[in-house]
This record gives sequence, C-alpha cells and structure tokens, in this order.
Amino acid sequence: MKSLRIAAFAAAFGMLASGAVAQTTLRIGLAEDPDILDPTLARTYVGRIVFSAICDKLFDINEKLEIVPQLATGYTVSPDGESVTIKLRQGVKFHDGETFDAEAAKFSLERHLTMQGSFRKPEIAQIDRIEVVDPLTIRLALKAPFSPLMAQLTDRAGMMVSPKAAKETGDKFGLKPVCAGPYKFVERVQQDRIVVEKFADYWNKDNVHIDRVVYLPIVDSTVRLANLRAGSLQMVERFLATDVKTVKEDKRLKMVSAIDLGYQGLTLNLANGPKADNPLGKSAKVRKAFELAIDRDAINQVVFNGEFLVGNQWINPRNPYYQQSVPVPKRDVAKAKALLKEAGVTGRVELDFMVTNNPETRQIAEMLQSMMAEVGFDLKIRVTEFATALKEAEDGNFQVFLIGWSGRTDPDGNLYVFVTCNAPQNNGKYCDPKTDEEVKKARVASDLAERKKIYEPATKRLVGDNEGPIIYLYHRGILTAYTEKLEGYTQLPDGLIRLVGLKLKP
Repeated sequence: MKSLRIAAFAAAFGMLASGAVAQTTLRIGLAEDPDILDPTLARTYVGRIVFSAICDKLFDINEKLEIVPQLATGYTVSPDGESVTIKLRQGVKFHDGETFDAEAAKFSLERHLTMQGSFRKPEIAQIDRIEVVDPLTIRLALKAPFSPLMAQLTDRAGMMVSPKAAKETGDKFGLKPVCAGPYKFVERVQQDRIVVEKFADYWNKDNVHIDRVVYLPIVDSTVRLANLRAGSLQMVERFLATDVKTVKEDKRLKMVSAIDLGYQGLTLNLANGPKADNPLGKSAKVRKAFELAIDRDAINQVVFNGEFLVGNQWINPRNPYYQQSVPVPKRDVAKAKALLKEAGVTGRVELDFMVTNNPETRQIAEMLQSMMAEVGFDLKIRVTEFATALKEAEDGNFQVFLIGWSGRTDPDGNLYVFVTCNAPQNNGKYCDPKTDEEVKKARVASDLAERKKIYEPATKRLVGDNEGPIIYLYHRGILTAYTEKLEGYTQLPDGLIRLVGLKLKP
C-alpha cells in the first residue's frame, strides 16, 4: 500500500513537471514523521533534517566539525569571554519577503529564550541579553563565559525565523514555518508528506539546483529501501545495516556512512511520577545489574551487522571527551544476579518497556528482553508511535524507554538537557546538585583537557555508578543511500541532509 501511494504521488509530480521546462523533484524517505516544524519547539532528529532545507542558521559545521558561517559571516569573543559579537550576512530575505537583519536575529534568539515550551532555552540560557549594535551586527551579553554557545548556534538554537510570521501565528508557526533557508515550505500532510520548493530569493540561490523536495515518512526500513530501488524515492536516510550489502551491490545506488555525534540508549524513569516507584527507578545497584545483563557487542553484530560503534557514554569512544577511566562494561550475568540479591530484590522485576515502532528498534527490544530475562527482569515491550512516545516520556508514562539523541558537536549538547535538574528533556527526572555543578562548570571552561577533567567525576557518577537516568548502548553509523543520479552529496556526522550544491540528473 505504501509503495503504491508513493508511486502515485511520484506520478502526480511527474505530470506537474511535464511543462516546457521540467522541474527536478527529490523525494526523500524519512524513518519517522517529524514533530512540529517550529525550531523553538521541535525536538526530533527527522525534524532537523527537514529544517536543514527551510531554516538556515547563524552558523553551520563542515566535514571537520569546524564552525563555519551561514546567516552570520563571523564572530568575535570578548577577552573576558562574557560577550560575543556576531556579524550578519547582508541581502538575506525570509520566505515572506521580509529582510533578515540584526533586529530579526534578536527576535529569533529572544523567542528561543522566552517562548513557552521552548526546547532551545536551556541550550542558550547563558545569554543574558541581546543588543543590536548596527543593522548587521548583534552582541550577545552572557551571564558567564559559555564554551558551547557557538556550537549551539549551528543547530536549531541558531535558526532564524521571520518576526512578522512568528508574531502573526504564535504557537501555530510550525504549521507553516517561514525562515530564510534554500527552500520554502509548501504543504504538510501529517504521516504522509512534507513538500518544500526552491526559494527564488535565497542568498545563495546560484548553488540551489533542485526545484522541489518531498519528504515522505516511511517507518518500515524495508519498504523505504524498496521504494528507493524502484525509483519512487531518490534518497533514504537510516536504511538497515543488514541491507548494506544489498545497497552496495546495486549499481544504480550509492551509499555513505558516518558515525553520528549522538547516542542510542535506555532512558530510565527515576522520579517522574508513579511509574518511577520500582526497584530499577529507586536503586543504583539494581540499575547496575540491569546494565550488566546487556551484551552491547551482540546487539551490534546481530541487529547492525557490526556497522555501529558500541559505547557507554553520551559521546562515542572516538571522541576526545570520552572518559577512558569508565570503559564499556562487559555482560556479567552472575554479577548482575548478585547485585540484585544485595539490593534485596526477590522475584522477577516487571518493567514497562516503551519502544518506537520500527523493525530495528523492535529487534533490539526483543534481544534486550531475552538478555534481561536471564538475570531476573521481565521487560514488557510496548510499541508506541514515535511522537506519542516522546509525549509519554515527558508525562512519565514509562519505566524504560529505548530512545536516542542525534547529537551535537559539543559534548554539552548531549548531556546538559538530559541530566541537570528540571531540564526539559530530563524525562527520568534525575536531579543531583553535584552533577549540576560539574556540568555547569564545564560550560565555562574552554580548554578541552580542562573540560574533560571536569566531566570525569560526573561520568563516573552517572555511568560508572549507574546513578544517572540513561544507559548508553551504541552510536549509529549514519547510513544514507541515494540514486546514482544525485550528485554532490556529502554526509556529515550530524546526519542532516544538506541540499545546497546537490544536482539531480534526469
């Protein structure tokens, strides 16, 4: 049914493009349907993929993870580290024709900081005030030096929205986002498609060669790849690792891979409502037993064909911030059982195990269920639609949640919003003053070695002693496949699909 729907949709676009000058349309298969398309309120990885087409940021990253200009042209940091001056690009228009300038940049940043429900606020909360220096210059006055700031501005916190459109639509802005990216929003049909088209007044329009892009959420990875091979799609993100051989053998396709900046793991409910009242939520010793039941290498080999990288921290083992003093633990059933006994646990521990609805996730869940059963945990798998699962997690309606984070270039972006007291994505409701102090102190330091040393005790507490709300499992290889007719594509470790510079041959 899904294949037929996509084929029909493709045919419809083909007819639209059959005029004197044929339009090029790139159809991209997404693994999930994004949440709201408002950069202030959004939180999904697939949403970031769509945003990369419609909402330019102040800065971006390159293949070396260096910060590079986008809507800004450069920045300077004051000697005391307490202010940052940003120069803005001239001649930029929003999709509604409004001019992007210092006032617009100030509005967007203040919206991220003050809007009800903003997920960007904790990312840039160290900004005390934003000053307009001149029409193309803003100055960010900080509460204290804040080393992750520029990295945050390479993502949704740095996305600029049209003040006019945002004021007119308020919290409904995400239904028809108006930004300053290479493509402007056309339509969205929930769970079906998101359509964008080339913006004629884009500041870098000479490097935009594809007329229209259609994002199609197709949860089933097998169906997603089948549509790529059939020609109904021209690109798919996150195809199955077990399909790497199939993609490589298909001469009509190309593939790229990169270890992502984020992680996949198990979020545990420690103090978020009544469901936290269980041995796993109440005892770090039980959580250590839970982790020792896990064989990360087996999951990587069986589900991901060895293509991914196992890990136990919020950054991967190849990252310079990885703490070698807290290595990935090996499975130890005997020790796990002994820890449960020490914790006074008798009988089996039954747990509500929420997972999102895709084949790989379900397979991981079943492997974990089997591993845990040998130790004494009874995982009750509850398959839940992706956006619904995020809301369930916020509301505390879970005990264990298999979920990941797409990652940020600075380690703070993988940690702060998940483990500090009252942070918006701290769904397990972990709260520890020592951890808060250390994580905040690392935000002030700028030297890598110094910051890594600051992070070490927090790592030992959160991960080594299992006091934290997340058991990190592995780091994905970002697997992207596309037609050989698509030229110029480069995969960066953030997983986003950047469309500027791409060409699609007939």
